[in-house]
Amino acid sequence: MIPESELILNADGSIYHLHLLPDHISDTILTVGDPARVAQVSRHFDSIEFEGTHREFVTHVGYYRGKRLTVLSTGMGTDNIDIVLNELDALVNIDFLSRTVRPVAERLSLRIIRLGTSGSLQADVPVGSLLATQHAVGLDSLMQFYPLMETGLETQVAQDLQQTLGLPFAPYVVRGSDILREQLASDLLIGNTVTCPGFYGPQGRVLRLDLRQPDYMQRLQSFRHQSPEGDFRLSNFEMETAGYYALGQLLGHEVLSLNAIVANRATGEFAKDAGDIVDRLIARTLALL
Repeated sequence: MIPESELILNADGSIYHLHLLPDHISDTILTVGDPARVAQVSRHFDSIEFEGTHREFVTHVGYYRGKRLTVLSTGMGTDNIDIVLNELDALVNIDFLSRTVRPVAERLSLRIIRLGTSGSLQADVPVGSLLATQHAVGLDSLMQFYPLMETGLETQVAQDLQQTLGLPFAPYVVRGSDILREQLASDLLIGNTVTCPGFYGPQGRVLRLDLRQPDYMQRLQSFRHQSPEGDFRLSNFEMETAGYYALGQLLGHEVLSLNAIVANRATGEFAKDAGDIVDRLIARTLALL
């Protein structure tokens, strides 16, 4: 039995942070960072059966062309993704009455699709493009606390990047869902996304604080790892994808990150129509589900 201090439930029986009951989610979940973006997705629905809000976690459940979908905001950062992925998994794979994990044969695998904004690291990944993440590279510390198993390629990339960036820790590298990528990204750019533990210094931005490594951005942009699978380079960065992929792999869920490229750090551009780019990503994804 899972203690009350570990599996925290509210007075109405809902999971602690998300304030959701098992009936409140579908097997396909679209996630966004910004709470305001939930309505930007659900306005496409034919009907909405549930709306909930708690802290930065806004949830709408409804139907799009006969398919039941959940849209959920996560806020920013892999610390929030730790909450969201664990609580979504608990909603389908833990019996709240007995406080026990369901038997293996009864466990469910969710389809979780991140619809997010991102900045490009490369001049040939232009503002306005849509990109699906094949591998995510985590520069945060979340996987220091979980037993993530990495492949040979992933371990080699992590070691090479640690050396290139002069980091005192090894990044983690995780591949997203091949199934979802084949379904939803056949005509998108495919890239490898860096997940950063912040928006300014960790993404190479300088306002009043200088960076410890003045050439940090150049190191990210020029990073290459040669392997039999091809030339591994870093295409873009944001603040959540590696947490999604690592926790999704550990918990047995299919997870894919789709990125609306609204900035290009190589050229110094930022999209004047960022909202329109996100709208295009939303409409395209819904049509393919």
